[in-house]
Amino acid sequence: MRTRFFALVMAGLAVLALAGAAGAAGQPTLKAGDQAPEVEGKDQDGVAWKLRTFAGKQAVLLYFYPKDDTPGCTKQACGLRDRMGELKSAGVEVAGVSFDTAESHRLFRQKHQLNFTLLADPEGKIADAFGVRVAGQNRARRVSFLIGKDGRILHVTDSPDAEVHLKEMSAEVAKLKR
Repeated sequence: MRTRFFALVMAGLAVLALAGAAGAAGQPTLKAGDQAPEVEGKDQDGVAWKLRTFAGKQAVLLYFYPKDDTPGCTKQACGLRDRMGELKSAGVEVAGVSFDTAESHRLFRQKHQLNFTLLADPEGKIADAFGVRVAGQNRARRVSFLIGKDGRILHVTDSPDAEVHLKEMSAEVAKLKR
């Protein structure tokens, strides 16, 4: 009886682990070394933004977050704002992505004096391309991608902790300066 119960628990945990590693469309989160998908969207002002615009010119820190103006998301956004000098000096463009609307992004950006682009992804097309949608929800996991000039993903941070993202990405960006 215990053996059967243990087997059922282990099978359930395996299913949960697989579900957590996949996006809504069943796509796993991209990893370092993968080619970043050619995504595009509209920023907080309704202006078109395309990842391919930066190809061959500069690296891109594309980060996904759950929701505007929540504690963890605000901490991460303000942390990036405060590190913008080091990011720019390393040739890194920053863009945040969530399912929020352009209007929500505009207000969030204004309220916290954010100095980088926020992309509205209400349908989750960008989140799905990177495999970061929370399964069955219109919300992205907190996942950051550092994308090189060649369009390849250099580093991925996949953690609910905003501070982990800030520390890991700062360390990876520092490597670009070398």
